[in-house]
Amino acid sequence: MAWPMNRRTLLQALGTASALGLVGEAPVAPRLIRRLTGAATIAEMLQLHGVDVVFGIPGAQENELWDEFKERGVQYLLTAQEFGAACMADGYARATGKPGVLCVVPGPGVTNALTGLGEALLDSSPLVALVGDIAGGEKYRPFQVHSLDTVALLKPVTKCVLKVETVEQIPAAIQLAFKTCQSDEPGPVAVVVPFNLLIDVAKFEPIPPEGVPLAFDSTAFDKSLALLTDPKACIGIYAGLGCVNQSETLCRVANLLQAPVATSVSGKGVLNETHELAVGWGFGPHGTTTAEEAFRHVNTLLAIGVKFSEVSTGYYGNPKIGRVIHVDANSRNLNQVVPADVCVHADAGLYLSKLLESCDALQRKKDTKLIEKIAADKCVQAKLAAKATVNKHGIDPLSVIVALRKNLCDDAILFTDVSLSEHLAAEFYTVTHPRTYFNPVDNQSMGWSLPAAIGACRANPSRAVATLIGDGCLMMSMVELATAARANLPVKVFVLDDHAYHYMQELQDSAYRRTTATHLPKLEYRSLAHGFGVAYAEVTKFDQLDAVIKGAMLHAGPVLVRVAADYGDRKIRWIESVRKRFTKELTPAQKTRFLSRIAARELSMKAEKND
Repeated sequence: MAWPMNRRTLLQALGTASALGLVGEAPVAPRLIRRLTGAATIAEMLQLHGVDVVFGIPGAQENELWDEFKERGVQYLLTAQEFGAACMADGYARATGKPGVLCVVPGPGVTNALTGLGEALLDSSPLVALVGDIAGGEKYRPFQVHSLDTVALLKPVTKCVLKVETVEQIPAAIQLAFKTCQSDEPGPVAVVVPFNLLIDVAKFEPIPPEGVPLAFDSTAFDKSLALLTDPKACIGIYAGLGCVNQSETLCRVANLLQAPVATSVSGKGVLNETHELAVGWGFGPHGTTTAEEAFRHVNTLLAIGVKFSEVSTGYYGNPKIGRVIHVDANSRNLNQVVPADVCVHADAGLYLSKLLESCDALQRKKDTKLIEKIAADKCVQAKLAAKATVNKHGIDPLSVIVALRKNLCDDAILFTDVSLSEHLAAEFYTVTHPRTYFNPVDNQSMGWSLPAAIGACRANPSRAVATLIGDGCLMMSMVELATAARANLPVKVFVLDDHAYHYMQELQDSAYRRTTATHLPKLEYRSLAHGFGVAYAEVTKFDQLDAVIKGAMLHAGPVLVRVAADYGDRKIRWIESVRKRFTKELTPAQKTRFLSRIAARELSMKAEKND
């Protein structure tokens, strides 16, 4: 939604929020009033909010602002493209939990950034986008360069758009952007500033950061407590990204309830996956076998801080569970896809803490049988993953995932991208710490992981940061290798090279018995790495994996590692499950048409082979 912005409505909004008790206590800043330009006002507000880096590219409409960044010591990272700027801000936010900030010009700057902003919106990542605009007010003239409708472009990919019309509005707009991007379900907020305001001068009174509101519906909590204390309830927990800051509390609640804990893809790591009650991601045929088995006897589901999205449910394929409690900070997520018996509009941390206050009523004795079953299933899964597989044209990506887990330290940060390997990693890569595993889940933005990893590396230069990316995805964002090289950010890029959009091939071949537009060029990765100024290594044999990964991780700068990959006949649970779900939903006429086409093409291929 667009917010009609003027000084009165901004101050009214902030005042109303305070009066309703929706904001927490904030530190009192000195009420120092000065006259500053719009650009200086933005820079000082960013410093007041503790911003330590802005990602983006300067342009004619924002040069004044970038000059103020340098003048006032606001750190920035020049990116190669605005898609990269949005993804870097996203990666920074996911790795730190703090809002990522990007700064782009209108027109192509905005349109380039839209995909990354959309990923942040659907994946609940807090961003503040500072967006320039054409001159407004008395300075407006028709046919200005970059005169696309900036606000209209940004509306679908942000929580809200705040367009300022005077310099005096800027402080309140920046403050509101930081609060809104973190409130309820996090997401990106855009502040749009016509470029003529950057050089205009007005009185500046600093507005300090405000606390983030925390929702809690006590009546609904009591209803959920009644279900959880039912002695006949066999409870399973499904935890999402909303629990990312609540690992310890979630662990205590799981132990209290003796409940297996499955997660969404975004939720991987909210509970240490080596915990005796952690069963991995998903709880249907698309997720881990351990989770599917552990949830077979669950009759009461506690879904907390999670959305039942298409990807995380395997095309809405979670098995039905008798009673469902759904807890989320965003009321609009409740009772969606999966009907809930009790909907609790609450912050995950508050809800879990309140459960612990009722520990006497909730305490269950240790379920040794369940714990032993989980351990046994995990052992089977680990043995399956450990089987080294070398196919005709390269290494099975599952072996690469296992080798990465073996050679990366526990708190290393791993990003994955939109390829079949994302589902293998979700299933087999064990995550032991929150904010150490990330995937572009709900917008599935190809190429996201490389710039996102660079953003995380900029936030944590002393941490090990790596990305596992397919060759098709790398082609979408490889220009950002230059950013990593220029800033000497030691991100490690492991590219699975099979010269194909293999994900699409897997989907197309089963439905059409042929593939279309999926073959990629064979790149000379050594020359590419040299051209971008990053170190290079490659893996063409299975027995090279460990040594090359170790060497890359020890290197002080960025490294591109090419892995000759071949999926062979590797079956992937997510793909198989989704395929079955999709087939079941076809009408009889649609099934007949698909089967007839497949039969005709198989006969044609057989005839061609005989010829």
